[in-house]
Amino acid sequence: MPDQSAPAAAAKIVFGQGFLKDCWWFAALSGDLVAGKLQRYVILGEPVMLARDLDGRAYAMRDICPHRAAPLSAGEMIRDGKDGGCVVQCCYHGWTFDTQGTCKSIPSLTVDQPMDVEKIKVRSYEIREQQGIVWIYITADPRRPSEPDHEPPMLPGVVGGKPIIVETMNFDSHIDHAVVGLMDPAHGPYVHQQWWWRSAKKQLSKIKQFEPREYGFSMVRHAPSSNSRAYKILGGAPATEITFRLPGIRYEHIEIGKQQVLGLTCLTPVDDTTTRITQIFWSDHGLFRFIAPLFRFGAKAFLRQDGDMVNLQNEGLRYDPALIWIDDADTQAKWYQQIKKEWMSSRAEKRPFVNPIKPTTLKWTS
Repeated sequence: MPDQSAPAAAAKIVFGQGFLKDCWWFAALSGDLVAGKLQRYVILGEPVMLARDLDGRAYAMRDICPHRAAPLSAGEMIRDGKDGGCVVQCCYHGWTFDTQGTCKSIPSLTVDQPMDVEKIKVRSYEIREQQGIVWIYITADPRRPSEPDHEPPMLPGVVGGKPIIVETMNFDSHIDHAVVGLMDPAHGPYVHQQWWWRSAKKQLSKIKQFEPREYGFSMVRHAPSSNSRAYKILGGAPATEITFRLPGIRYEHIEIGKQQVLGLTCLTPVDDTTTRITQIFWSDHGLFRFIAPLFRFGAKAFLRQDGDMVNLQNEGLRYDPALIWIDDADTQAKWYQQIKKEWMSSRAEKRPFVNPIKPTTLKWTS
């Protein structure tokens, strides 16, 4: 697969191919990781073991033993007999590795077979654990991993303790198509027809202000549309801001007076044809917490409907058709392409990212 992380200056960027590298991807929720339990994930086509050591510290490394390729996640975490540190023991021949991927022991070696086992390395990944989320940084060059030059986003509205709603689903889609579907403002009345949301029979003209944000853009804070019934349940005068951030993060932050609701959607590529979508909600709004089962039902319905539409879309995409994107309804999709191109160019040219998005007004009917 083409690596889109650091193309040559004249390289053509192909929509629906490659992944962004040298950036932070959503990996898991903090509660998904249990001390001593080894878990296998596939992220950007790479097998990743994501876990906590016996002392509760999260870490990530490539889930392949360099000896005979057994998954390290099939082994176990133990204490090293020499220094008491936490090591992963391979299930095949007992080789052990610390949480930075350095080999610590090879049991089959005899005392008269000197070998510097610490020269053997398994690829490790930088992770950050903040706001109850585990982010993973996957570099473009696995042989020369670089330190992250930026941090994961600090999200507004992570309030009320643990998430109230978490829903996950795999879409049979490349990350690019999943992102464009996520930010599409015009499909709702046709794909998501529920009595409590909106219908194709009741559509309104929308005028929304947009501004650039760090590695992305926002639909600036506004009162929800009058045909979006779900917001009315919250009472008061809700004001919402919707932000997209590279590589695949969308969040809606709703304020109702001093109370808040945050809906976070994270897209993480499994491989070039599968994208994992995770929806998470936090809130300190008493009524929202009380009616969370209704919103959970809605989140499941939305994901299922989007997944069904992805499958239908794949029927056409298999023929690699040219896609016609229009103004203004598809402008956010065009912006995604622009900021992705700028991300890759800035990495290739070793310069700071310069957001190409300018403040503007978009109009559409939905």
